[in-house]
Amino acid sequence: MTQCKRVVSIGAHSLDAELLGGPLLIKYAQAGAQVTCSNVVMGRLEGDEHTAEEKEAYVQQVHCESKVAAAKLGGDCRWLGYSSATMPSTDEFADELEKWFEDEHVDLVITHWRGSMHPRHVATHDAVTQAVKKMRLKGSHIQLLYGLTFEDLNGFIPQAYFTLTQEEVDRWMDALSEYAIFRGEVNDFPYRDYYPTNLRVRDIESGSGEPTVCYMFPSLVMNELL
Repeated sequence: MTQCKRVVSIGAHSLDAELLGGPLLIKYAQAGAQVTCSNVVMGRLEGDEHTAEEKEAYVQQVHCESKVAAAKLGGDCRWLGYSSATMPSTDEFADELEKWFEDEHVDLVITHWRGSMHPRHVATHDAVTQAVKKMRLKGSHIQLLYGLTFEDLNGFIPQAYFTLTQEEVDRWMDALSEYAIFRGEVNDFPYRDYYPTNLRVRDIESGSGEPTVCYMFPSLVMNELL
């Protein structure tokens, strides 16, 4: 790991940032860095079976969940203020992110890989990548990593492996469990099985002998490894 003082993980939806960057946020926070989980679109309930009151209550619930989860990872959270219907153009979004990264002297950004089934994951990837690329062309040493979620597996190639202690694993799972969606109360995807299993898969894959997470390098943005 490089020395970073300001690290942000940017996900498309609530829980994404924590899944993508949680393990590294824990490590960097323990090393004294300021870390932030930033999700572009706040989670929401969909479908006619939910009343308007239930949908509004869920938005407020997710807002609280994100604050507690980020705190358990050692940082804070920032909602970028968009909904699915108000996502800006890539250029506008990238400009906003670039200003944020410059204002706060961000050293490392973690976000989605582009090979996703979800269009807002792709939009987030494109804007973050564009913002980082523009900064690096201007001489910034800001770094970028693509994390892994089950929705972003198309073409994802693990290139950087980081081992976790059991304490770090427990902290990550505890933070993720703040979200009702992670606990299986919103949909039926088995988050609690999938992500711990991935720790074992990446352990076997890398031969580390410990719980392991993986990331992908932005080869078209950075010309050196971390």
